[in-house]
Amino acid sequence: MAATFFNPQVSAIIPMYNGSRYISIAIESILAQSYTNYEIIVVDDGSRDSSYSVIKPYLPQIRYVYQDNQGVAAARNHGLKLAKGDFIAFLDQDDFFLPDKLAVQVACLQAYPTLSFVNSGWQIVNEKGEAVAAVQPWQGLPKLDLEGLVIWKPVFLGAMLFRRSCLELVGGFDPQLCQTPDVDLVLRLAVLGCSGDWVRQVTVGYRQHSENVSRNSLQQVGELEFVVERFFAQPLLSPEILGLANQSRYQSWVWSAWRLYHSGYLAQMADFLEKSFFLGKGSPTEIVLHWIDCFRSYASEYGCEFDVYALSNSQEWKGLMDKCLMKPKWRQKSGFE
Repeated sequence: MAATFFNPQVSAIIPMYNGSRYISIAIESILAQSYTNYEIIVVDDGSRDSSYSVIKPYLPQIRYVYQDNQGVAAARNHGLKLAKGDFIAFLDQDDFFLPDKLAVQVACLQAYPTLSFVNSGWQIVNEKGEAVAAVQPWQGLPKLDLEGLVIWKPVFLGAMLFRRSCLELVGGFDPQLCQTPDVDLVLRLAVLGCSGDWVRQVTVGYRQHSENVSRNSLQQVGELEFVVERFFAQPLLSPEILGLANQSRYQSWVWSAWRLYHSGYLAQMADFLEKSFFLGKGSPTEIVLHWIDCFRSYASEYGCEFDVYALSNSQEWKGLMDKCLMKPKWRQKSGFE
């Protein structure tokens, strides 16, 4: 079904860069929505492959614009400037919406006018689009309040729907960020008091494949640390937000350690866990067990195997355990003894 170009309620923005492999699936998933009052905006961020040829048949149904390569944040901002809808959805070129994504999320924002955005769950799918796992973040974080957003940063843009007015209020995405502009955006929304809630169902397919930009784990974890530290370095933050700083850092460092472990960077993984050790709660043994529980949970969410035996027998892990559990002087710095 063709999109509604005049007075669309939703603007669905797809940034595209060398997206010929999956872009048609992304577009088709919006055209197949049960909710039809939308527009599709494709921002071509300087593609050098056959992306334009792939989307050319869709031109009567989409709004297409080309820009020199500036990165995904700039492409999303360009789409936001063109958007006519009251609500904004973002879809990456290799992902896809499930058929009722827009219907259920628009209904939620219409029913609760004070909400700035809604979030939902997502499927982890393989290169063929076959579901391998489902992520349902509300099970561990029932409320999307200030504390939950700042500590846990539960962000996957494809699973969210925003009021355009709120995105304009914070000025869109930071174009200097390549991997974490979405986390930065939601933290800035949170500090302004913008509220969110869950639509407790899976609404989008998040494709895992060899060309995923998010597989650049070293850049991703470095950017995440930069975003978190910049956030807490802002002047005039409330005591409530400042009081969440260490919990937020701890969660980010443990998640970063998981990403690095999953990508094969065990030395860097150990560095992040070592930093998190000083902010962990409980005894040294309890902190280590918490790391393992987190790794197991992240692996399960993403349909990955987690071999705790192989991890515990790695030289990097053994060296970390020697610091955490065997050297009292090192432990004393954490305040445990």
